[in-house]
Amino acid sequence: MSDGFLHESLRDVDWGVATADTLAAPPPHPAEQTGHFRQWTDDIRHLTGVTADTHRMAAGWPQLQPDGPGSWDRAALDRCDRALDSLLAHGTRPSLTLFDRSLPPWLDATGGWLARDTAEHFAAYAAELGRRFGDRVDRWITSTDLAGPTLADHVAGMYTPGRGVGRAGLAAVHHILLANALATQALRAVGASGRIGTTVTLVGGYAATDDPYDRLALERLESWTNRLFLDPLLLGEHMVTEDDISPVTATGCVRPGDLDVIATAQDLLCLSWHTPFRVTAPENLPRVLPTTHCRSALNEVNRLLMGLGFAIVPFEDVETTAYGWPIIPEGLADAVAGLYDLYGDLLPPLSVVDNGMGDLDLVDGTGHSDDTRRRTLLRARLSWLAGLVAAGVEVCGYEYWSVLDNLEAKFRYTRLYAMAVPDHEPGPRPPMPADWLHDGAFADAAVPESGRAAGLRLVPAEPGAQGAGAS
Repeated sequence: MSDGFLHESLRDVDWGVATADTLAAPPPHPAEQTGHFRQWTDDIRHLTGVTADTHRMAAGWPQLQPDGPGSWDRAALDRCDRALDSLLAHGTRPSLTLFDRSLPPWLDATGGWLARDTAEHFAAYAAELGRRFGDRVDRWITSTDLAGPTLADHVAGMYTPGRGVGRAGLAAVHHILLANALATQALRAVGASGRIGTTVTLVGGYAATDDPYDRLALERLESWTNRLFLDPLLLGEHMVTEDDISPVTATGCVRPGDLDVIATAQDLLCLSWHTPFRVTAPENLPRVLPTTHCRSALNEVNRLLMGLGFAIVPFEDVETTAYGWPIIPEGLADAVAGLYDLYGDLLPPLSVVDNGMGDLDLVDGTGHSDDTRRRTLLRARLSWLAGLVAAGVEVCGYEYWSVLDNLEAKFRYTRLYAMAVPDHEPGPRPPMPADWLHDGAFADAAVPESGRAAGLRLVPAEPGAQGAGAS
C-alpha cells in the first residue's frame, strides 16, 4: 500500500528530454521511500478475481560469475536456491531471467556483445543454471531485452556514452540472438523443465498523416525495431532494407549455419511494450510538428532517426502521462496485430511483459493513487487485447509495472520514448471500453493436446455487460 509520500517526492521531477549530456549525467536520486506502492496483483485481483501465482526474477550474471568463465560465487548460488525454494513453498511458480542488461565485467572488458565469444559463454552459463535449478523453474527468459544491450548500447551509445559505434555495432544484434538460441539449446540439453523464450521490445505506432510516405516511414521504424530481431528468430534470415541490403550481415559477423541456430524454436515470446509512436517521413517533419517547443526537443532524437528514413512526432490532442507517454489503450493490441500480420502462425505463444503506465498524475485529492482511473485504463487496454485473443492470436500471459519499476530508465529515457510532448493542456480523455469480463480471465487452463499452453481466456462481454471496477 502507498502512503502517498513517494507520489509527492516524484511529482515535481523534471523528466526532461534525452540528450547526450543528460544520458551521461547520474540519474536524480529519488527521495527515501517510507511506503510501498500497491502491488499490480491487487489490480489484477480486482479486475479478474484471480490472484497471480507466478513470480519473475533475474538471476544476475555479474553476481553469479564475477571472476571469469568456470568460476562461481557460491554464496550467490545459494541465495538463488533459497529464493526458488521459498517461492515454491508459498505455491508460487518461479520464472527466471538469465540476462538483465548487465554483463560480467570480464566480458564487458573484452567487447561485450560485439564479441562472438560472449554468446558461447552465455550458453555455458545457461547450462549450469539449468543443471542446478532446472527442476524448479516454470519459465526461462534468456534476456530481459534484446534491443537495449545492442542497439541502445553498442549502436547508439545510450547506456555508456562514447561506446556506440554506429552500424558496426549491429554485430551485437547477431551475437545476442545467437546467444539466445545457444542458451535455449543448452537448457533443453540438460533437461531443464519449463518453457523457454526471450524478450523483444515491441514497437508500434501510427502514420502521422495519410501521406503514403508517412506509411513507408512507419514500416521503416518497425523494420529497424521489430523485424531486426524477429526476422532472424522466426524466419531464419536477417532483416533486409528497401535497397536489398542486410545491415547486420554487412558487418561481417554472420557465419555459415548461424541463422539456422538462431531460428531454434521458442516456447514463448515475451513482448515488452511501452508506448506507441506517431511516425512521419523526414521531409514531412516541418509540417506535422505542432509547436516550436516540440521542434527543439525532437531534433536531438530525430537527427539520429532521420538517417534511417523516419522521424517521430507527438500525438495531437491525446492525453499523456506525467512523463509524456500518450494514453492510447488500443496501441498495444494494434502493435500485436501488426506482428501477427507479419509472421502469422510462425509466432510462438506471446506473453506481454513490462507494460504499464505508472502515471504519477493518477492520484486523488489526498495524494494517494487513483485506483478507479488506473484500473479503468488497464481494463481498456486489456479489452483491446481480448479482441485479438478472440480472433485467434495466442496470448499466454500479461504483466504490468508500477511507477517504481525501471525507475532509472524513466529518469533518463522517458521523453526519448515519448519524443517530446506538446506544450499545451492535456488532450481530452476518451471514453474507455468496459467490455472485459471479470470471471476467469486469467484462470489457468489445461494444456491442450498440442502441448501449447492454453493461455489467457479473455472473453468479450455480452452487450451491456460491465467489468468489475469500471468507472
